[in-house]
Amino acid sequence: MPDTIIDLIRHGEPVGGRLYRGHQIDHALSEKGWQQMWNAVDDCSDWQYIITSPMKRCSEFAQELAERNSIPVTIENNLKEVGFGSWEGRSREQIMADNLKEYEDFYRDPVNCRPSGAEPLADFIKRVSSCWDKIINEHAGQHILLVVHAGVIRAIIAHILHAEAIGMYHIKVDNAGVSRIINNAHGSVLQFHNLGKILTGEQNGTY
Repeated sequence: MPDTIIDLIRHGEPVGGRLYRGHQIDHALSEKGWQQMWNAVDDCSDWQYIITSPMKRCSEFAQELAERNSIPVTIENNLKEVGFGSWEGRSREQIMADNLKEYEDFYRDPVNCRPSGAEPLADFIKRVSSCWDKIINEHAGQHILLVVHAGVIRAIIAHILHAEAIGMYHIKVDNAGVSRIINNAHGSVLQFHNLGKILTGEQNGTY
């Protein structure tokens, strides 16, 4: 069976700029965010299937990309971002000004130092990892695109690398950053991460 190729792209900048948005805040992409996404995918249309988070900042672009290229698209609820609880809709500067210790504790130990009301990190990783395994099984041998969130990309990378959850936020994921994972009988390999543009087969030597 041929390799399964999974491209992952984080959504572009949403309306309102840089804020903590989990799955409570459902802002659409800004004009800049749309441009970031189109720049990242360029004229690539190699995917056989697109799967997207239900959040507007992901799903609206995914559906337009799918329609433009006549590619099937599915919304997957388990690919929504981690819930940030009391941090939702707030900027890093606001949180640091109100409670610097809480902010620093979170990045020191995001497993045990969650914002009030936040989704437990273990629960988030479990739902994303289970969804990932399902996608790999259902789309074996295909080239697919996931339009998702920074947290989802971090959780998937940690899952395939068998990395500890405490280190998840040491993985940088830019708006419209692109990663690729190759899956075959030997497991999954992270081929590239957080690029500004999708690489074609000719560019990366995989086709």
